[in-house]
This record gives sequence, C-alpha cells and structure tokens, in this order.
Amino acid sequence: MRLIGIDPGLQRTGWGVLEVEGSRLSHAGHGVITSDAKLPLAERLRQLYTALGDVLSQWQPVEAAVEETFVNKNPTSTLKLGQARGVLLLAPAMAGIPVSEYTPNLIKKSVVGTGHAQKAQVAMMVSTLLPSAGAVKDDAADALAVAICHAHLRRNHQIIAQAERKQLDRRARS
Repeated sequence: MRLIGIDPGLQRTGWGVLEVEGSRLSHAGHGVITSDAKLPLAERLRQLYTALGDVLSQWQPVEAAVEETFVNKNPTSTLKLGQARGVLLLAPAMAGIPVSEYTPNLIKKSVVGTGHAQKAQVAMMVSTLLPSAGAVKDDAADALAVAICHAHLRRNHQIIAQAERKQLDRRARS
C-alpha cells in the first residue's frame, strides 16, 4: 500500500511517499512544493493545490496524512498557514483519498520517541528508518515523518473503526 505524508506550509510544503507492506516501510519519493511569495494569497493557494494534485497523480497514494497546525504567536501567519493547510487537505480529499491528521508532538513521538524532538532529530530518524531516502532535510523529512507516523498508527484506526461498525451493527439488530 502506498501512502503520502504532507507537512503543510504556505511557502514550503513537504511531501513524502512510502510503500507499506505489513510492518515494513520503504521510501518511494519525497519533495517540496513551493509557492511564489510575490503572488496574491489566492494564487499561492492555487499553486499549492495544483502542485499537490500533480504529486498525487504521479504517486497514486491510497491514503494521506497531514500534520495539524500549531498556533503561532503571529495570528496573520497562523491564519495563512490554516488556509494553506485547508487546500492541502482538500487536494487528496478531492482525489478520493482518505486523509488522517496528526499533531506535531504525536508525529515526533512516533518517529523519535519523544514529542519534543528537534527537527534535526526527526531528520536523523527518518534517514535511519528509511535509508534509501538518503539525507532528507527540513520539510520533506517532516513529511516523511508524518507518513511514518500514519503507517504506525493506521492499524489502530482500522481496529477502532471495525469495533465501532460492530457496535452499530449490534445496535441495529437490537
């Protein structure tokens, strides 16, 4: 199964694609999408949407995971990041790809073992877990970390969903 992790940003959005076979993870691809800071916000959002759509078409993931936004001290920056994140959630959803979301602390804890790891620690662990990816940096490393987190936690989501369906079935029969 192929999945994509997305590290949202208005200026730079990282993406990373993994192949998952059971508990085995392998690197498929990664990169960074950028938007032109000189353009109006709506045009920058269109650039992100179009570029991510191209990545999704090329790699054909069956699931997507996106890092949740943290609140900045600057409300304008937080709002713009939220708008970019909305577009980046929309692109896979419009392609019919289920999207999961994870907090930065959960992603770091899943990959490094501590929720307050530094970016360099995350990048080092991504390179350790996915040696064929090489020395991945910054936004792409964060996106691969999102994908790794999702790969580790998706089974839990499946078990919970299955239990909820059984509970609904039992209620419907009663």
